[in-house]
Amino acid sequence: MSKVVHIIGAGISGLSAAVRLANADYKVYVHEATQQTGGRCRSYFDAATNLTIDNGNHLLLSGNRHAVAYARSIGAEGGLVGPKRAQFPFVDLSTGQRWQLDLGDSRLPLWIFDEARRVPDTGLSDYLALMPLTWAGPGRLVGATIPCEGTLYQRLVQPLLLAALNVDPPEGSAGLAGAVVRETLLAGGQACRPLIAREGLSAVLIEPALKLLQQKGASVRLGHELRGLNMSGSRVTELNFGDDVIALASGDAIVMAVPPRPAASLLPGLTTPSKFRAIVNAHFRFDPPRDMPPIMGVVGGLVEWLFSFPQRLSITISNADRLVEMAREELAQALWQDVCKAAGIAAELPPWQIVRERRATFEATPEQNALRPGASTDWKNLVLAGDWTDTGLPATIEGSVRSGDRAADLVLAMRQA
Repeated sequence: MSKVVHIIGAGISGLSAAVRLANADYKVYVHEATQQTGGRCRSYFDAATNLTIDNGNHLLLSGNRHAVAYARSIGAEGGLVGPKRAQFPFVDLSTGQRWQLDLGDSRLPLWIFDEARRVPDTGLSDYLALMPLTWAGPGRLVGATIPCEGTLYQRLVQPLLLAALNVDPPEGSAGLAGAVVRETLLAGGQACRPLIAREGLSAVLIEPALKLLQQKGASVRLGHELRGLNMSGSRVTELNFGDDVIALASGDAIVMAVPPRPAASLLPGLTTPSKFRAIVNAHFRFDPPRDMPPIMGVVGGLVEWLFSFPQRLSITISNADRLVEMAREELAQALWQDVCKAAGIAAELPPWQIVRERRATFEATPEQNALRPGASTDWKNLVLAGDWTDTGLPATIEGSVRSGDRAADLVLAMRQA
């Protein structure tokens, strides 16, 4: 049998599958419809700020096993930087109160027993009330599983689940929320150390992968959009790119790592999530205060997470459909006011850029989660990848890499079948 695989899509899911298969000595062909690699996980030069910025602020945790292993496999793990302990500073803009959540470095969540390391004004019983999430099914609502009120919810659970699910937590899937809690808060500080690509997502997670693929003899074609698939029996026999058609040998495999809409168009009858939520990111060219932490949680305002980069302060707002149509200048001013309060600075609005992703992630509700397909398909030589497939996680970088790894493992298993 041949060891040829065609990867459709050069986002993080497709690249993780491509790297895994290239390292297994497959001949890899990557086809990307756009002129950029990386999908939602990429960097670009922004003329408004005169800086290289990320299209979205993505936070990894040390317990994101697949994402960290992917970075290690492309020689880029050192580009993910963060504090030595799992510590998260927070500020409440409505009261001015500041605190630090200190998860430590244990494999167990021992921090919940230490009042000095917990969220202020919370007790052990507040954390125990979260336990039903850990065994909740994916069809159950968060709001029907845990109390979505009180100090712990407002200061930790709501910000955490909002960022992970990209929906208002009470309407989110308790099963997906439970997976997040199990792999973060309940896994102890060793799994929760924040990791940020300070030099940019492309520099850390994309460009090293492309370099490795090039060294392995892989082909990466941009502007090469798959228009259709020709099937015979239970196999895909041809890839139709419009200007050329690629015939597949009997042992060739395909990993389709494209967003849900083009996937459903290419594979009639494929069930995919159909509702999506926006994310708003904003970048301000401003030298952060010297003692500024790399990431800060913000409650009581418009901003939710504040990131500190060289020459830049960046923010993220999840479940942001309400902000998509807001005037850009008005939004930038409102966000900068929050940034100044959170960072303790006083300055006029600096050069800025706002990135609004209308369809950033699928809606992580029970209804939409039930529409996520698995990696396998009805065609023996075609598998799916993407954070919208059934990874057991919400739409995150970790979920993306897991989907790529799962797709690659299925391709490897084809040779053994």
